[in-house]
Amino acid sequence: MQDNPIQIEIYDKRQKMSTSIYVHKVSDNIFRAVENELFNCRLTLGTEFEIRINKDGKHEIIRIVKDSDYITKRFFLTSQFNQSEYRLLGDEIIKQGGFWQVDFGGIATVNLPKDCKIDLDEIFKTFDFYPTYIVDE
Repeated sequence: MQDNPIQIEIYDKRQKMSTSIYVHKVSDNIFRAVENELFNCRLTLGTEFEIRINKDGKHEIIRIVKDSDYITKRFFLTSQFNQSEYRLLGDEIIKQGGFWQVDFGGIATVNLPKDCKIDLDEIFKTFDFYPTYIVDE
């Protein structure tokens, strides 16, 4: 329905918080995330969700319509590696059809296609890097 991403403000009543995220509009009330939302681990790249406009005029999530086709991992970066070394990993993720983003200079989110050949844990082990993963409870 739409080529260029738009930014919308979303209210998540489960978490009682608002946030902004870039999305593609799929239909009148369904959107697909084109990035990872940092504070709502349900909204990752490719996730489709249904909304309604609440009394405050914000998009309120009703339900997840389709889960992302990507495997998503979040972890804290450390100063053990410099920015260009992390960028090498990011470039490889992109070559494999994935996506990565860094928020606040230290929180990495990686989206890998389910059939991707990259094993992040193996790569990390090779470099003696054991990141602290961020998981949704």
